[in-house]
Amino acid sequence: MTDSPIEKRSEPRTEVGEYHSVEFRTEDMAFLYQFKIWNISSKGMCLLVREDSDVLKHLKVGDILNMKYRTDDLSSPAEKLKTEIKHITKQDQGPFKGHYLVGLLILEKQKTDE
Repeated sequence: MTDSPIEKRSEPRTEVGEYHSVEFRTEDMAFLYQFKIWNISSKGMCLLVREDSDVLKHLKVGDILNMKYRTDDLSSPAEKLKTEIKHITKQDQGPFKGHYLVGLLILEKQKTDE
């Protein structure tokens, strides 16, 4: 008999890496948005966005944005990374019901003044 828990996720998780949160805005956004980075599945990192959030009006699959990534270490400068929106998936059930998962793919690092 084993005491290890049974894996219930349908896909294995991968590590998000060193990044904890991301902030960004598009040209048509009035506000700067900041989100925690989630690592939900093997498809990589994503943002968890409430279904009534205004930010969803400004994002579409295929958009490429310069996003500022931060680590848990507040003394480390943020990294500006060119990032593609890979998917925007509504969650109709489970713990994230009422939210969208916005999948991110880092394309390349940019120089930043921070």
